[in-house]
Amino acid sequence: MTVQFFGAAQTTTGSMHLVEANGLKILLDCGLYQGRRKEAFERNRTLPFDPAQLDYVVLSHAHIDHSGNLPTLVRQGYRGPIYATPATRDLADVMLRD
Repeated sequence: MTVQFFGAAQTTTGSMHLVEANGLKILLDCGLYQGRRKEAFERNRTLPFDPAQLDYVVLSHAHIDHSGNLPTLVRQGYRGPIYATPATRDLADVMLRD
């Protein structure tokens, strides 16, 4: 098993962790990075992996720094399931529409 930390490492925003185990690629969270405008724009629009290669996504909770970059993930080719608790789904639905 390998874990790569693409966000929320040495910072408290942009949670995104890629877990690879037993031939699966699982993304834990897909949060927006919040910081200086230029840096945030680049980090949020450029994903460090191919979204089409992911098997599924797991959201820990709905905060925007954990779920806010899901639209970019889908725009760039992710088509798999997103797993979350019912409460997380309800909140993420409202937050992502905003």
